[in-house]
Amino acid sequence: MAIITLSTDVGQQDYLVGAVKGQLLSQNENHNIVDITHYLSSTNYPQAAYICSSAFKHFPPQTFHIIILNSFDTNLKHVLVARHNEQYIICPDNGILTMIIGSRPKEVAKLALVENNSLLARTAVIAKAITYISKNTSFFSSTDTTVSIIEKYPLKPNIDLDSIEGQILFIDNFENVVINISKEQFEEHRRGRSFVILISRNDEITTISDNYASVSEGDYLAWFNSAGYLEVSMNKGKIASLFGLQGYNENLSKLGRVSENKWFYHTIKIFFGV
Repeated sequence: MAIITLSTDVGQQDYLVGAVKGQLLSQNENHNIVDITHYLSSTNYPQAAYICSSAFKHFPPQTFHIIILNSFDTNLKHVLVARHNEQYIICPDNGILTMIIGSRPKEVAKLALVENNSLLARTAVIAKAITYISKNTSFFSSTDTTVSIIEKYPLKPNIDLDSIEGQILFIDNFENVVINISKEQFEEHRRGRSFVILISRNDEITTISDNYASVSEGDYLAWFNSAGYLEVSMNKGKIASLFGLQGYNENLSKLGRVSENKWFYHTIKIFFGV
C-alpha cells in the first residue's frame, strides 16, 4: 500500500479528481490517497511550489506526490518521476519540479505517455507506474537519470545592505500574505537592528508577532508562519485587498500593473536600522 498525494489545478467542480482516485484504487484498493489541493494556480508557479513543498515535507518516506499543473500548455510526451528526500514526485516537465525542490534532483527519469494525451490517459500511466515503482526499488538504478529537464527556480528576495524586498508567494482565504523571506534570511540580514516592514507609504509594521492574536482587532501584524516564511496580516481584516497586494503571475510579471483602475503590488520591502 502506498501513500499518494494529489496536487492539481483542475478544481473539484467535475468528475476528474474522483476519476483519478478511481484509477489509483483500481491498481491497489489499499492505496491511501490524500488531497493537498485542487486549486493550484496554473500561472503562478512560485505559489504552487510553496504549497507543495510546505506540505510534502510532512509526509513519511516512500510517499508518492502527483502534481497536475498547467498540463495542457503543450502536448506532453512524458512526465517526470523524481526521488528526493526518500519521497517520489511525479509531475509535468515544465519547471515545477526544480521550483519545489530548489535544485535538480539526483534521481529523475522520464515516464513516457500514451498518444491519447487526455488527462485521464496520462494519469492512467502514472497509476500503473506507481504500482511498478512500489514493487521495484531498483527503478532509478535501471533508468537513465541524466535526462534533460526544464529547470525553473524559486524567486529570491532582492537583498542589499539595509533592506530586503520580497515577492508575494501566496494569499490565503483570509487574505493573509506570505512573502518569500524566511526567518533565517530575515535574522541574518537584520543583525539585531530595528526594522520597518513597509506595506504602503503610510502603513508599516515594526515588530514580529507570535500569532494573529498578538495584536488588537483591525491592527496589522507580521510573523513567521509554520512554513517558516514571513507573513503579513490584519487581525479580523483582509490586508491583501486593502492594500492591493497580489501574488506573482507568469503572465503579468511586472512589479505593478493597472487593472480596473487599481494598482496591484507584488512585493513587500523591509528596511533595517531605521
